[in-house]
Amino acid sequence: MSVVRATVLLAGAVVGTAAAAWLAVVQVFWLPLRIGGVLVPVSVAAAVVGNLLLVRATHRVTGSRLVAVLPAATWLAVALTATRRRPEGDLLLVGGGALGAWGLAYLLLGALAAAVAVGGTLARRPRPADAVTAPARPVAAAGPAGSGTGGAR
Repeated sequence: MSVVRATVLLAGAVVGTAAAAWLAVVQVFWLPLRIGGVLVPVSVAAAVVGNLLLVRATHRVTGSRLVAVLPAATWLAVALTATRRRPEGDLLLVGGGALGAWGLAYLLLGALAAAVAVGGTLARRPRPADAVTAPARPVAAAGPAGSGTGGAR
């Protein structure tokens, strides 16, 4: 493995993981967002879109399916940590009422989006290492096809 490739993998892993952790923390704190007394599910939409984009972007930048899984795993770890009560008794993701329903939707849909993105990434065939660096070869022109009699049989 070249130094450049190792640097790209490491940078992609660090940036993807940091972005996923930051997004998860921000999304958890957006959960109780209200406008005019009405809960606004910004976190749910941000979790779905963020998880889909982060996994795919990390895979596109690094070319590694393993590194592309890291943002999804990080998001899930941070989101699940928010469901645990802190030693002081604080709870970020509550379990009851309308806020509890949005919190559950946030966890389920965010995890589903992460699973879909990871599944799509893992299902792709790995591209050859030389496909990134080698120029595309022109396709040779083929001669006439068929028997030359003009009739299809």
